[in-house]
Amino acid sequence: MSATAEKIASVRANIRRRDPGQEEFLQAVDEVFESLTPVFEKDPKYIDVFERLVEPERQIAFRVPWVDDKGVQQVNRGFRVQMSSALGPYKGGLRFHPTVNLSVIKFLAFEQTFKNSLTTLMMGAAKGGSDFNPRDRSDREVMAFCQSFMTELYRHIGADTDVPAGDINVGGREIGYLFGQYKRIANNFSGILTGKDLRWGGSLIRPEATGYGCVYFAQNYLAHKNQTMEGKRCVISGSGNVAQYTAEKLLQLGAVPITFSDSNGYVLEPNGFTQEQINHVMELKNVKRVRISEYCAFSETAQYFQGKKPWEVPADLAFPSATQNEIDQEDADTLIANGIKGVFEGANMPSTNEAIEAYKKANVMFGPAKAANAGGVAVSGLEMAQNSQRLQWTREEVDSHLERIMKDIFNSSLAASQKYDLKDDIQAGANIAGFLKVADSMIHQGCV
Repeated sequence: MSATAEKIASVRANIRRRDPGQEEFLQAVDEVFESLTPVFEKDPKYIDVFERLVEPERQIAFRVPWVDDKGVQQVNRGFRVQMSSALGPYKGGLRFHPTVNLSVIKFLAFEQTFKNSLTTLMMGAAKGGSDFNPRDRSDREVMAFCQSFMTELYRHIGADTDVPAGDINVGGREIGYLFGQYKRIANNFSGILTGKDLRWGGSLIRPEATGYGCVYFAQNYLAHKNQTMEGKRCVISGSGNVAQYTAEKLLQLGAVPITFSDSNGYVLEPNGFTQEQINHVMELKNVKRVRISEYCAFSETAQYFQGKKPWEVPADLAFPSATQNEIDQEDADTLIANGIKGVFEGANMPSTNEAIEAYKKANVMFGPAKAANAGGVAVSGLEMAQNSQRLQWTREEVDSHLERIMKDIFNSSLAASQKYDLKDDIQAGANIAGFLKVADSMIHQGCV
C-alpha cells in the first residue's frame, strides 16, 4: 500500500472512530470520499484538508421547552451545525421532523458545504432543526415552539454570521414566527433568515427555486445527451414544496409529471398532471395540510396506491423529492427495470450508495442532490443579496439568475469529472468541483 493510500485509510478510520453510530453522516462522508480519491492521489495535500473539513466548526445542541394548547409542558431538542465558513457566512436550512438528530443534521451540513460551493455565491454551510413535529399542531403551538427555538438560536446567527432558511416542515409560517421572535429579542430588522414573505424581505422565485432548479439541471444533462424534456414521463416522490414546483416546471418544459407521494402512499395521474391539478395538490398540502390521498376526491382519473412508492411506475425520468434514503438498491433496480433514463435528486441524499451504484452500472443519468437541488440555496443567496441592497428583483431577474447558476453547476461538475478522467460522472464531478473551491480557500486562510 502506498503512503497516500495509507493516509487515506487512516483518515477514514479516524472519522468512523470519532462518530460511531452516526449512520447518515458517515454515509454522506463515504460517498464523497470515494469521489475524491483521484484528487487525493494526484495531490495528497488535500487529504489533510478533507480531514479538517469533515469536523464541523461548531456543533450546537439545546433544549426547546414550550407549552401546548392543553397547558402541558413539552420539551424538544434543537440543533445547529455550523460546518464551514470558508466561503462566507454559514448558510443552510432548518428541518422540523421527528427523525432529526445530530447525525442527520451533520450529514445535511456536510452536503450543504459542497452544494453552496457549487453555486459560485459567497456562502458557507450549516444546517439545523429539531425533532419537533408540526403535523397536527395548532398555529399557536407552532408559534410557541418557534419562539422558544429562536430564543436560543438567535445568539448564534446574524446576517454576516449564519443565515438559516427553511427545509422539511419549515415553510413560510414557521419562518415568519422565527423572524418575529428574532426581531423582538435582538431589536434588529436584518436578513437573518431567507425564505421570508415578499412583503418583508423575501425573494420572488424562492418557494419555487429548489424544484425549478432541479428541472433546469436535468434539462442541461439531457441537452448534453442531445435530448429534450419534451414528452418525458416523470415520476416524482413527495408532495411538498420541492415536488410541487418540480412538477410545475416539468409541465412548462413539455414533460409529463405523473406522480406525487407522501409517507402513506402515492397518487398517479396516468395522463399527467395539469397545472390546475398541480394547483389543487398545492392547496391540499400547503393550506389544508392533508394527505395526498385526498387528491383522489378531486380527480376522476387519479389512482392511489396505499403503502407503495412511485418507483414502480414505468417512466423516463425520476425526481426523488421527499427525504433521505428513500431509494434503496431494490427501488433502483425497479426503476431501471421499468426503463428509467435519469434520476435527479430534489431531496437531500434520497438515494443510498447502493442505489447510486446501480444507476451507474445501468448508465442512468444521475444528478446528485448537492448539484441538482442547489437551486433553493442559490436563490436564498440571491435573497441575501437583495436584502443587502434593500431592493427586490423582478421574477424574471431571479429566474434568469437561477437558470444560469444551474447551468454553471452542471458545466463545472462535468468539467471536473472530465479533468480527472471520469468521463461524465456528474456525481464525482460535483463532489470534486465543490470540494476544491472550499479546500483551496481553507488552505489560503490557514489552519483555523
